[in-house]
Amino acid sequence: MNAINTARPHSIVLAVALLLTAAGAQAAGNMSRTDYGAAKDRISADYKAARASCDQLSGNAKDICVEQAKGKESVARAELEADYTGKASDRNKIATAKADAAYAVAKEECDDKAGNAKDTCVAEAKAAHTKALADAKLSKKVGEARKDAIEDKHDADYKVAVQKCDALAGDAKSACVSDAKARYQKN
Repeated sequence: MNAINTARPHSIVLAVALLLTAAGAQAAGNMSRTDYGAAKDRISADYKAARASCDQLSGNAKDICVEQAKGKESVARAELEADYTGKASDRNKIATAKADAAYAVAKEECDDKAGNAKDTCVAEAKAAHTKALADAKLSKKVGEARKDAIEDKHDADYKVAVQKCDALAGDAKSACVSDAKARYQKN
């Protein structure tokens, strides 16, 4: 029975993380200001409804329910912001919001325990949170490295295109260089 109690926070944290990941699988797109405002209102309404459903519970079960509602709201807001702006930095904030939400729920679940079992549960939750934040940081750095690599390749292709233009003369060369500048977005 003790093995079940110590495994439970991990499975719950994993389940919450998977649910939040599935919810965030949307790609960034163009969103009007009106749609953005409506989505924010929908998120607030969903939070209020989820929070109200927690009022039927008591004790730590209520606290867990509240943390789940807060986490869902914070992840939804991060996803909305990423969808609205399309910025990589906002997409990276989704992973942080998910990690923070899962950690808050896991910590609250540890309150049902006492003594060393509670201390171990909190330590495991904190370790899972630290790992999730490290993964978020790593994906941010990988994304930045990928962007730098793409820019380097783009610059190299531009230099080759301009070099090919050197074989031409007069208006043909000017047109070739202009075309290369336009194609590789150089001024």
